[in-house]
Amino acid sequence: MSTTVINTLVSESRSVPRIWLEGQHLAHAGVEIGVQYMLNVCEKLRRIELRPAPQGFSGKTVSVSKRTRNERVYPLIEVRDSIIAALFEVGTKLRVAINNGRIVISMSHIAMRVQERVNRFLNKLKTGEPLSVASLFHGGGVLDSALHEGFQRTGLASYVKIAVELEGDYIDASLRNNPELWRDDSIVINGDIRDVNILGNGVPQTDILVGGVPCTGASRSGAAKNNLSCAEEHSTAGALFFDYLEWVKVLNPALVILENVVEYASTAAMIVIRSVLSHLGYQLSETVLDGHSLGSLEKRKRLCLVATTPGVCEPVDFNQLVPVRQREEKIADVLEVIPADSGMWKTYDYLADKELRDKAAGKGFARQLLIGGEDGCGVIGRGYAKARSTEPFIVAPHDPRLSRLMTPAEHARVKTIPEKLIEGLGATRAHEVLGQSVIYCAFVAVGVLMAKTVTGLVSSLTKPQPVNREEKAASARKPVPANNKQLKECPATLPLFALTA
Repeated sequence: MSTTVINTLVSESRSVPRIWLEGQHLAHAGVEIGVQYMLNVCEKLRRIELRPAPQGFSGKTVSVSKRTRNERVYPLIEVRDSIIAALFEVGTKLRVAINNGRIVISMSHIAMRVQERVNRFLNKLKTGEPLSVASLFHGGGVLDSALHEGFQRTGLASYVKIAVELEGDYIDASLRNNPELWRDDSIVINGDIRDVNILGNGVPQTDILVGGVPCTGASRSGAAKNNLSCAEEHSTAGALFFDYLEWVKVLNPALVILENVVEYASTAAMIVIRSVLSHLGYQLSETVLDGHSLGSLEKRKRLCLVATTPGVCEPVDFNQLVPVRQREEKIADVLEVIPADSGMWKTYDYLADKELRDKAAGKGFARQLLIGGEDGCGVIGRGYAKARSTEPFIVAPHDPRLSRLMTPAEHARVKTIPEKLIEGLGATRAHEVLGQSVIYCAFVAVGVLMAKTVTGLVSSLTKPQPVNREEKAASARKPVPANNKQLKECPATLPLFALTA
């Protein structure tokens, strides 16, 4: 008993939707030229079944015709019927299973999962139930807190359903300092994301997935330090984009947010991420967020991608991103008063010597020695507590030969991160959490824009960019109301060779 499974799309000919099947693989599964098929339609399951019509059958039928190519004759079936328009939009991905001449046409598992996440999301909007969030590479919860605040400002409730973080101190700080993110049913996973089994049963679906894939191999400093030819070559962080995408596939969120260093945009990993998300039915919006122009003293830029599902909302239009705060005028506005006799003030002679060596070698590295009148500072990284040569130092007002690192509180302020998020952490750990975090106010603004897009308070003003055939098909689907009974009862997936739902 031979079986053929075909993945195809609902196409259109002369403004009429159709399903077109042809080739030897039809004959392999028992489809014979000249046979008349009768249609059996199940609107509840959104499924069309074709069976050979018995002799004398007087109802509507579809005939198997033939196509000749290279002197070989193949079966051809063209289904053109008004019922197609009633069940599927043009461009809908279909799964056609053929066994012993019997043909079952239904939405593909990708189309079913798109519909599932749309219905789930819209139902929650309708009932006011908080949206569930999966937070990957959670850190101290800075990104999640910023997005949560942005959503909340626009009346969109959310909470972290699942959080994955390698460092126990980081996730503990988030649990302690971010109580608004968590509920009793939140799942906290402390460990390497590569070791988490998400392929079994019982993994909860979430409405939003948030994550900043570790950028160790993508940043310029990380690539140089580790002597990498590409970001994906990094031994621990290079392949984590794969796990990120696996979580997207399993949790089936309606919205996906990714942030990373600007250099990540040109990596092979990002090319794969864009391709996979598009194939899964998402529409992608991408920008570089300039923290300084969005309200922070730290001049940090980050890549931001937001993937939305047609039927939930339009793509996010970053041209409508609006700052949520006004930046301080100068660095001095956020500095603490440090006594002249404090041990924080040091000469850092070895850094001065290194600067001279770097200049002599033509490396172009220079120290950031700030006196307080500057309108901002450069990027402060995860290892700031190590007193590295190119990160900001505050010059002592009483002795220009001395300087100091920013305190954790000052570090938080230049990133606009609420200081409460690092309470209970030592200075080194606090700088680690802050140094690998985002500019807080920038992602509050992103959260506000996303929430307004979801609730229809803003719409895209940007002219759509050309898309490929598959992306065009996905974007052609019309929003489907959450109370459409027949769609709500559509199964989430079908086994590979199943002929029935």
